[in-house]
Amino acid sequence: MICVLGAGVSGAAAARLLAARGERVVVLEGRDGERQRAAAAELAAAGVEVRFGEPAAVPEGASLVVATGWPPHHPVLVAAAEAGVEVIGEVELAWRLRPEGAAPWLALTGTNGKTTVVRMLTSMLSAAGHRALAVGNVGVPVVEAVAGPYDVLAVELSSFQLHRAPSIAPLAAAVLNVAPDHLDWHGSMEEYARAKGEIFARAGTVVHNADDEWAARLAAPYPGAVGFTLQVPRPGQLGVVEDLLVDRAFVADPVREAAELASLEDVRPFAPHNVANALAAAALARAYGVPPEAVRQGLRDFVPDPHRIAHVARVDGVDYVDDSKATNPHAAAASLAAYPSVVWVAGGQLKGADVDDLVRQAAPRLRGAVLLGADREPIRRALARHAENVPVVEVADRDTGAMDRVVAEAARLASPGDTVLLAPAAASLDMFTGYPARGEAFARAVHRLETRREGSGG
Repeated sequence: MICVLGAGVSGAAAARLLAARGERVVVLEGRDGERQRAAAAELAAAGVEVRFGEPAAVPEGASLVVATGWPPHHPVLVAAAEAGVEVIGEVELAWRLRPEGAAPWLALTGTNGKTTVVRMLTSMLSAAGHRALAVGNVGVPVVEAVAGPYDVLAVELSSFQLHRAPSIAPLAAAVLNVAPDHLDWHGSMEEYARAKGEIFARAGTVVHNADDEWAARLAAPYPGAVGFTLQVPRPGQLGVVEDLLVDRAFVADPVREAAELASLEDVRPFAPHNVANALAAAALARAYGVPPEAVRQGLRDFVPDPHRIAHVARVDGVDYVDDSKATNPHAAAASLAAYPSVVWVAGGQLKGADVDDLVRQAAPRLRGAVLLGADREPIRRALARHAENVPVVEVADRDTGAMDRVVAEAARLASPGDTVLLAPAAASLDMFTGYPARGEAFARAVHRLETRREGSGG
């Protein structure tokens, strides 16, 4: 019997696949709500037993546990280890169950930018004529695609997934960046980084962000690792020369030769960290043999996901930008660096993250700050220390009109040429159902402001 922990998207997909292969499967689900009951009914129809309640031990007779996101210190996983029952993740299960001749994997991980890069990569692969699919942490479970009609899979992997994927061997693998995140799950920054670095262990080609200290450190043990940089590339790297994205790694003579891949104008939305995303995607695509013209076309065809440095409107000469996806300080720092003069909208659930370095680096470009959400105080204190002349407004409201007040205060602080930037550096669940809902509330408030200004003739 195989035990699957969790009836969410990945757990349910793993359970269905195992049941279809004739295995007896028991799913343990700690939450008992309407969504979980609906999932259980679907799994029951597939011959899968679902048991509700917070588990403390694996079911008797379990020979394997498939865990999807459960932390290592959870009692059921501790009990599995004590009982000598192997624990793997859904990604590892997918790798083990690949049929002969299965599509190779181009895998990537990072604290920020994963979904953007995996979608850029898929666009490049498609532009080259390959049947490609983005899977993994992007939303489509890998187990649902391994036997599909694809030439290649673009696989986005979180640190949780890599923690339990001891044998995956992607054709090429990339680490985009590593900054403190999920430390409550992993226990330390070193363990979090180690989990990220597992993506390189059996990769055919190692790709890393040469401008990121942790990513470069993780790639250092691998001879021939390919770097990407926002600087002029050295041999063995991809980088930027004037307004061009250039490859000096996947060419016949990296010392004397370079391939032009695209221009900065092909990267949308344009921001330095998004150029790095494009270079990472291009490196993985080139490792698979995608020609330069398909890299360029893939970038041009790429449609960014919502709430990632998305321009909402220009009102009275002020640009309003939604980067609600910037849910940690590292992502917010990249977003703030893209604009020279910013009224910053920040706050939410910091999850213990430190914002001092973020505020210190951003201080010269801040024209004002509007703070909302549960953890306003640490951001306010950091602003007082490192940006004492920047006006700060706190909006303590939690009701449905809170974002209108946030946008109104930001508009009052902004001058023509400024950017009002929602880059919260924090999670959103203190006030919203998720970062998309927060971004949508911001966009609606901006559009209401725009309508009022147009109606008043201002």
